Amino acid sequence: MVAIIEALAPGSAALFAGGALYVSVVEHPARMRAGIPVALAQFRQMYPLAAPWQASSAAICLVTGIISTLLTGQWTWAAGGVLVGAVIPFTLLAIMPTNHKLLDARAPAEDQAARLLARWARLHLVRSLLGAVGLVVMAAAAVRGHFDATQVVQ
Repeated sequence: MVAIIEALAPGSAALFAGGALYVSVVEHPARMRAGIPVALAQFRQMYPLAAPWQASSAAICLVTGIISTLLTGQWTWAAGGVLVGAVIPFTLLAIMPTNHKLLDARAPAEDQAARLLARWARLHLVRSLLGAVGLVVMAAAAVRGHFDATQVVQ
């Protein structure tokens, strides 16, 4: 059971971080190069598809990180889970107001849409960085756990 939880924790962190980094580094810059009307239309199509799996992978990471700490006594599991899980309240409090404006049925004017999309990119980069740092912490916990488990007791 511990092995499964310890695999789910960094696995979900990697899923979240990889997706978030892809959006920040590849997808959003590409959508912006296509022009604001196209970027806004693409954002509106992408968001409802991406949000559920991003939120669920962050939540799974948070829960499995805490459970791993309870099972192993290694605080690094919880630290990584909390870093990745922090994207949930960050998204709800900091990014959702921008999301709602971008997703509003009444399309914002092009200059306002450009400002909203630029703001969204900066905020999303914070999510990406939280996910990446959380993944690194989870990887360190996994490596440490592997070496702790293979040490010979003298």
